[in-house]
Amino acid sequence: MPELSPAAERRDRPAEPATRFVYLGPEGTFSEQALRTLPAGERGIRTPARSVPEALDAVRAGEADAALVPLESSIGGAVGVTLDELATGDPLTIAREVVLPVEFVLAAGDPIPLESVRTVAAHPQAALQCRRWLAGHLPDATVVDAPSNGAAAASAASGGADAAVCAPTAPPRHRLTVLADKIADHPDAVTRFALVTRPAPATEPTGDDLTSLAVYIAHDRVGALLSVLMELAVRGVNLTRIESRPTGERLGRYVFFLDCAGHVAEARVGEALRGLRRICADVRFLGSYPRHRLLGGDGDGADAPVPAPPGLSDPDYADAVAWLARVRDGALS
Repeated sequence: MPELSPAAERRDRPAEPATRFVYLGPEGTFSEQALRTLPAGERGIRTPARSVPEALDAVRAGEADAALVPLESSIGGAVGVTLDELATGDPLTIAREVVLPVEFVLAAGDPIPLESVRTVAAHPQAALQCRRWLAGHLPDATVVDAPSNGAAAASAASGGADAAVCAPTAPPRHRLTVLADKIADHPDAVTRFALVTRPAPATEPTGDDLTSLAVYIAHDRVGALLSVLMELAVRGVNLTRIESRPTGERLGRYVFFLDCAGHVAEARVGEALRGLRRICADVRFLGSYPRHRLLGGDGDGADAPVPAPPGLSDPDYADAVAWLARVRDGALS
């Protein structure tokens, strides 16, 4: 049998199945835009979901390989439904994050004057980010909540609302007319998205990673939250975000969401996680993944990773472990 050339072998090899992605839909949302910034997301199969729980449940059920959902906004803060879904149900992990600059436009089915707009469909986060513009330009209009920016655009297209606050990519898809652009109160606003998968081994550390956790503190201990923070601080683990959400058990019971600089494979982060496991009622590992770096306004890399403090690098931990082993063996030289 004649040998096949490498090109022929590639042609005869069965094609790998495309990665199945689900995102907070419908089409034209910032979630879809963020997903398409990933090469795999652009090549893969993209399916919109009606809600964050629906997107994440599709991953849990094996109907999708990954979900791209909003995690937090630089203006509106955390997306509570995403945090709640990650803290409960079958475990899921964050494989990577995407940080996307967001812009908003006001669009309508017809080129109507602003004074004719009586109802505006908008996702609550979008309405919050455009609050001052809406108050100044449409003071008499009623803002109607929409489940997503894409749904807001669809509502304006169908006549459900006079206009919509939506992403700049939505009007061409829904054949809308842009009545005003760049209507966000904060032009530098960004939204952080999480690519969520079923639990799998973490990727290799990059040197600029984040580790996310959901921590349930022990309510019968005085200073329980301080103890959590100390487990990180004494090991030089930088806490980049902390957010609390009610557990739903009863008033005053919260779960704390932590983002820490570092990777679970690093010694100091691993030591911190072991410490948290000992003192907390429960700890849910939500993933270690590369941090999406945003350059400063002058491109100077203002958010560069902070190196481990002296004595807390992985080689320092390895040296301490080796020293303790020698002590236990009686080799004190």
